[in-house]
Amino acid sequence: MSTMTATPAVPARASLAARVGRTITANPSILPTIASVVIFVAMIVYGEIAYGRIVQASTLSNLLINNAHLIVLAVALTFVILTGGIDLSVGSIIAFSSVAGVMLAGAGWPPLLVVVAMIAMGSAFGLCSGLLIRYFNVQPFIATLAMMFLGRGLASLLSTKPQRLAEDSPIRWIGEKIKVIDGPKVNDLTITPAVIVAVVVVAAAFFVLHRTRTGRTVYAIGGSESSALLMGLPVHRSKVLVYVISGTLAGVAAVLYTARLGTAQNITGIGWELDAIAAAVIGGTVLTGAYGYVLGSVVGALVLGLMTVLITRDGGIPPEMTTIITGGILLVFVLLQRAVIRKKE
Repeated sequence: MSTMTATPAVPARASLAARVGRTITANPSILPTIASVVIFVAMIVYGEIAYGRIVQASTLSNLLINNAHLIVLAVALTFVILTGGIDLSVGSIIAFSSVAGVMLAGAGWPPLLVVVAMIAMGSAFGLCSGLLIRYFNVQPFIATLAMMFLGRGLASLLSTKPQRLAEDSPIRWIGEKIKVIDGPKVNDLTITPAVIVAVVVVAAAFFVLHRTRTGRTVYAIGGSESSALLMGLPVHRSKVLVYVISGTLAGVAAVLYTARLGTAQNITGIGWELDAIAAAVIGGTVLTGAYGYVLGSVVGALVLGLMTVLITRDGGIPPEMTTIITGGILLVFVLLQRAVIRKKE
């Protein structure tokens, strides 16, 4: 008879903790992203205990549906911030693109052509910012600030009154809810085409940043632009490209938001650029560039969206607290990023 020696099994939790510890030690820049995931989970747990009906299909579905445009904007800002730049124009791009798009739809343009035109308007703004930065050595802050004023001014020039899509406009379909799972009462799992578009944008951005030469160049520019140039990387072309990507995604966000609400006005998007920056930073993207993850920015956007849900559920917290809490969370993550950068240095 043969004797069999039993090998003691390593507890799964200990093994997982060890792997996480090794990952953080090898790559400390992932720590802010892990922190954002922990905060998001903690907010869900707190909300479920304090208010109930948070961990259910309808709430989580609405969280994605209501923040699809913010997720796209957070991805846009991730590209820009990774190079060490900034884009303050995305909110104004949404205002101009949405107002122009609704007016074009009202003038009888085909819906598909309207959607393409809205996205192209965003691309044009991004290209202008990129060219100002590339060929005229304008600082990203100033270049995109100029585009912000231009976009807001053009939106106001088009109309200072809310513009509304026709009730039967095919563009509204992008914001229509599709029932995936028919739950009890109103607890249904639903999505919209806008959510699917946001998921596709995130997947494409992840692929570009982590699987292509363009992505490696973006990270290299944020690390050291001069070193990237010495390495023969297409630095100047890539810097223009990230602003085109940012403007294009702002145009996409305009389509998603307009389709969901069915209206557009010149004051749409005020402060959204700051929300997108906050989402990227909370998700672990370092403002000085070179460090950050698209998926982290998505979590950051969901943290901001869930915070609004919890404040609404509470009822006793004034809406103004949203900005105060956002500022506090942002400050914590900036300090955490500084600590990580010092450790890497």
